[in-house]
Amino acid sequence: MPMLFLGNASGHDFDFHVASWMDVAGQWREGIVYPRWAEWANWGFGEPRFIFYPPASWIAGAALGSVLPWRMVPGVFIWLTLVLAGMSMWILSREWLPPPQAVVAALLYPVNPYNLVIVYYRSDFAELLAGALFPLLIWGVLRVLAGEWRRVPTLVVIFAAVWLTNAPAAVIATYSLVLILLVGCLVRKSLRPLLLGASAMGGGFALAAFYILPAAWERRWVQIARAVGGEVDPSRNFLFTRMNDPDFVLFNGKVSWIAAGVIAITGIAAIFAARKRRYFRDLWWIVIALALASVFLMLRPSLWLWNTLPELRFIQFPWRWLEPLAVAFAFFLALAIFSMRSRPLSWTVTVVAFIVIGATATTIVRNAYWDDQDVPSIATAISSRRGYEGTDEFAPTGLTRLDLPANPDDTERPAGISPNPAPQLEELRSASGSPVSAVGIKLNVDRWSAERKAFTVESVAPVTLALRLVDYPSWEVQVDAKRARTTAPPATSQILVPLAAGDHRVDVRFRRTWDRSTGDAISGLAVALLGFTWVFHRRRESAATVAGDE
Repeated sequence: MPMLFLGNASGHDFDFHVASWMDVAGQWREGIVYPRWAEWANWGFGEPRFIFYPPASWIAGAALGSVLPWRMVPGVFIWLTLVLAGMSMWILSREWLPPPQAVVAALLYPVNPYNLVIVYYRSDFAELLAGALFPLLIWGVLRVLAGEWRRVPTLVVIFAAVWLTNAPAAVIATYSLVLILLVGCLVRKSLRPLLLGASAMGGGFALAAFYILPAAWERRWVQIARAVGGEVDPSRNFLFTRMNDPDFVLFNGKVSWIAAGVIAITGIAAIFAARKRRYFRDLWWIVIALALASVFLMLRPSLWLWNTLPELRFIQFPWRWLEPLAVAFAFFLALAIFSMRSRPLSWTVTVVAFIVIGATATTIVRNAYWDDQDVPSIATAISSRRGYEGTDEFAPTGLTRLDLPANPDDTERPAGISPNPAPQLEELRSASGSPVSAVGIKLNVDRWSAERKAFTVESVAPVTLALRLVDYPSWEVQVDAKRARTTAPPATSQILVPLAAGDHRVDVRFRRTWDRSTGDAISGLAVALLGFTWVFHRRRESAATVAGDE
């Protein structure tokens, strides 16, 4: 609601997500159904952002932007995501709690303090969307723990959905799922849940392989290590840690106090709700284990795990474990409220709980940064073909982004590549932004889209074209239908195409690599297998129903 009056809450990742949505929507208009290359990142030189960033959030944002004014899209995205979060928590709670308690849990989860941090401070729309799926993940695991093979496909879809939404959340979900399965084995004194869970995880990885395989294979072509270095190293972001840059320390302090409040409320609620634990055998111990693990991993003594467990460091910020803890927060608080013997007291505590959350939200809203010009400025940067700033971790190997010629903060161009002011090149520069290093040539652009650049060149002397494009192994340059040998200067990695005198046709394509084809094939097979399994179980259930009637 504050966004109706104050504009958009412009958090840390706001520009990144909105720019991605606009880029994707533009590529859809070009006929590119599933983008891989962010055309306007790095001020128009591009980056392989959509290979590495999960697709669910940028597809959803682009879809909303295709039917709504861009100013409205962030608020609508948030609203829909929080509604989904409430529905997910209700689906989990309704099987274990009476209707009033299930409704309270469903209301508490989407407005839990960490979601407020994401909405107003961080603007990490993908993480918010992934968090909305966590109750469904636990619900799916509980179905599988009951030994029901027919429930495995449901967990497969949920697990894959998290992986297709946000990478750090996916790592959290993977380790959470392993922990839940181990607890389930201990509670049920059987290894069967582990077998079923492992099958579901394998199926989930296969279903999301069209994203996971290329992201895993091609990360050797980008500077992905920068995603966990420097200020974002987990060791510098534990709760109440002050070993970081001042801005990070300030924000870490805010999140730490919120985390402390969530931990305290969850712990107290769990104590009051403990008398009811015999009615929630599996769910109780699973949520307790998940809550304890989440708290431990947010504290410095867990550093050895962060340095040992595979890919755990890519969560970046330990306080991201507030996502699974929020499920325990909503469940235990709702259970504790209605465990009270006095109904008036239970409703009084409910009102007080929401007042406290409302007060926390008010404080966060007042401290958030509000800007109603962010969306228009990004839209203008793309429509004017200036582009937007890229990201360090998705920059191709060897590229120093700030040295790119189009960097508005750096007016110096790399040595040996100077712009050509010839009038006949102005049309090319306005259409593709491609400067050249020689005069006396004619160029005609046939196509300049995110994944293909095609144009003809007429030159009376040898010329080198400096494309407005950074080098990446997927780019293939052909001159006169033959693969050309290109070069790229240090630091900028800008693609240089040397041409002999005469007439030439240059065709630059973002080719399909083996990992993307293989990932698509694996996902296709997984979809077919899931469909077959669903039909098989439906027929078995129908046959059992008919037999029962007879």
